[in-house]
Amino acid sequence: MSDLTHTHDAPIFLKLGGSLLTDKTQAEALRGDVLARLAAEIAAARAARPGLRLVLGHGSGSFGHVAAARYGTRGGVAGGAAWLGFAEVSDAAARLNRQVVAALLAAGVGTVGLPPSASAVVVDGQIQQLAVAPVVAALDAGLLPVVFGDVVFDTVRGGTIISTEEVLGYLARVLRPAWLLLAGETDGVYDAAGQVIEHITRATLPDVLPALGGSRGTDVTGGMASKVAAMLDLAAALPGLRVRVFSGLQPGLLTELLLDPSLPQGTELS
Repeated sequence: MSDLTHTHDAPIFLKLGGSLLTDKTQAEALRGDVLARLAAEIAAARAARPGLRLVLGHGSGSFGHVAAARYGTRGGVAGGAAWLGFAEVSDAAARLNRQVVAALLAAGVGTVGLPPSASAVVVDGQIQQLAVAPVVAALDAGLLPVVFGDVVFDTVRGGTIISTEEVLGYLARVLRPAWLLLAGETDGVYDAAGQVIEHITRATLPDVLPALGGSRGTDVTGGMASKVAAMLDLAAALPGLRVRVFSGLQPGLLTELLLDPSLPQGTELS
């Protein structure tokens, strides 16, 4: 796989959280103003650094998670009603993706949505294969490839859901980003006193786990605790990868971090 990346700077991976883009307490409630501003901030970063290689993933928020929770899709799919639910979740996730792509295009960013369901080979919830070549081709063309949490066919469960973090984690093993930036609606990862924790490592994770709790609204792929643990596992598997959790609600911060991800903002996981 190394031939895919040998001639280029390491890309930056960015995830826009579903709770940032939508109100997860209401079905399909897009925060259009937030999305438009984030798209403009991505456009500003690309204008300031034309060579920026960026892979974007976004959560499903109140689009995919509500339908997925209703049908229990992540646990497996069997029977006609469950497969109809699978199709409904697919449509909901794709609807949000179209809105994200449209917002980026409106901001002048050439963007292409790449649904994981079209190419993923998944065995009992674990991604075994995912098409990386289209992501690389988009980057080489100067486009912004956008992936998202999606339904997938699963050789054991029939169907399931893979999270945006799982998709980006698979791609990261091939494309080796230097940074994975996670934009959410909080200023970082909070401790029990509500203060931002500047740095979390695998060694300090047990100390902070009790404070992490779940997530606001419906999230079938787990809350903050599972996301932090998964990101630390990914950083351990990919030496040199650094992860930053920060607020996408703070105007201008996304542009700053895309231009310099090492800025001491939010929480670093490594």
